[in-house]
Amino acid sequence: MSTARYAVYFAPPAASPLWRFGSAVIGYDAESGQDVPAPPLRRFEAARWRNITSEPRRYGFHGTLKAPFRLAQGRTEDELRAACARFAGERTRFACAGVSVSAISRFIALKLASNCAALDRLAAGAVAAFDAFRAPMNEAEREKRLRAPLTPRQRDHLDRWGYPYVLEDFRFHMTLTGPLEDDERALALAELEEVFAASGSDGPLIVPEIALYRQETGAFRLIARYPLGS
Repeated sequence: MSTARYAVYFAPPAASPLWRFGSAVIGYDAESGQDVPAPPLRRFEAARWRNITSEPRRYGFHGTLKAPFRLAQGRTEDELRAACARFAGERTRFACAGVSVSAISRFIALKLASNCAALDRLAAGAVAAFDAFRAPMNEAEREKRLRAPLTPRQRDHLDRWGYPYVLEDFRFHMTLTGPLEDDERALALAELEEVFAASGSDGPLIVPEIALYRQETGAFRLIARYPLGS
């Protein structure tokens, strides 16, 4: 059985300031598969920044629609690609309010300035549409998820959809760091607010497409983009 994992994500267009910002912050461009230099930082040494961004670097810059999964028995990547194209073609592009740098629990991420019903619908649709491609969790995967404090509804989501933070519990975000202690998190927040302000990434969040990512060894790679409404 293949050990590859796939995910359906929102990824900003590769030429956009937002993609350049996120890829530079985590030190990795998921589309090219290349490391990229971090932006100038005033509060962190380069080695420490590489360390605190190691987790988001492994997944690539993204906002989750369908969380990572292994292919179910009998399913193929070609079938998944075709399903992505159909799913995207049945929907239209839209815009949400802009994003801002925020602390979420122990890590730093980009969050929407206000709720976006269209994005919630896109994510809910992706959770259901691609679930037939998802292999069941193994026991180790389930136990890892259960280490986090989950509500009863999130446990139900985990068992039904393979991921706890879906549907009513979905909160769109784009992760920029791993977990940090309070003092360092405050420094990282201040640092990233400055870098974001200078990046030209303000304005509405345009959602023109979905992206398919694949991980075989190492970090996830963006392997295809599917325009909405094509």
